[in-house]
Amino acid sequence: MAPALVLNLVVIGGPAISNLYYAFTDWSGLGPAKFNGLDNAVRLFQDQSFWNALTHNFIYMLFFLTVPIAMGLYGAFALSRVRRSATLFRVLFFIPYLIASVVNAAIWKNILDPQAGLAAALDKIGIHWLDNVYFFGDPNLSLGSVMFVDNWHFWGFLVVLFLAATTNIDGSRYEAARIDGANAWQEFWHVTLPGIRPTLVFALTIISLWSLLAFDYAYALTGGGPAGSSDLVSLLVNRTAFGANEAGYAAFMGLTMSVLGGIILVVIGLLRRREDES
Repeated sequence: MAPALVLNLVVIGGPAISNLYYAFTDWSGLGPAKFNGLDNAVRLFQDQSFWNALTHNFIYMLFFLTVPIAMGLYGAFALSRVRRSATLFRVLFFIPYLIASVVNAAIWKNILDPQAGLAAALDKIGIHWLDNVYFFGDPNLSLGSVMFVDNWHFWGFLVVLFLAATTNIDGSRYEAARIDGANAWQEFWHVTLPGIRPTLVFALTIISLWSLLAFDYAYALTGGGPAGSSDLVSLLVNRTAFGANEAGYAAFMGLTMSVLGGIILVVIGLLRRREDES
């Protein structure tokens, strides 16, 4: 374990400790840093751009804790009943997750382009309901469109994850449920869900943390625009540190998100412990 531990301490521990220091400084990213106490905290509390981005992060989290989870559970349950070509279906579901984020983003940007994508193709056959719909350029649609593309790439991963957990459930439980007259929904609710509970808790945990760190698709598709309508804290940190040269303030934002992630882990751990004790 020693080599892996040393690597983690150097690659993760070192930057984490330095971020903790720079979070309480006025630093441009170059040269010496000037300690400024809680000035960054006061500024963050009054920063509307931060609260706007944080709100979008929580919307992201709420979406990914519901829609992809539901799709993943349904996909896994459906695939568990497939006997022929099951491996092929698993691969097909998992392929989008293996494609690089920028490639996925470019594909969907072209598909949803109102001038040359799906709308243009439909327009040629007389279907005009997507004309002038700018999915990534409309403030009312940009965040939802980013989440749609991110979900398209992500939910197949959950299908494979849940399916792997499903295969470990004792088949005698399903047989007993069928003998008792359970239908497919009752089998899913009373046998499958309890059987994959540890995996489900793991998925909820990583999704909660990933939602706070979401960056790639929002950056590639909208850059946080238009007018901040799809902005996320990670994008704001990037602009603050490398665009405005305020690395100290950006470090405090990052520290704040780390604290929020820690709180989420503690809450999930307490809920899981309470459930195990009940």
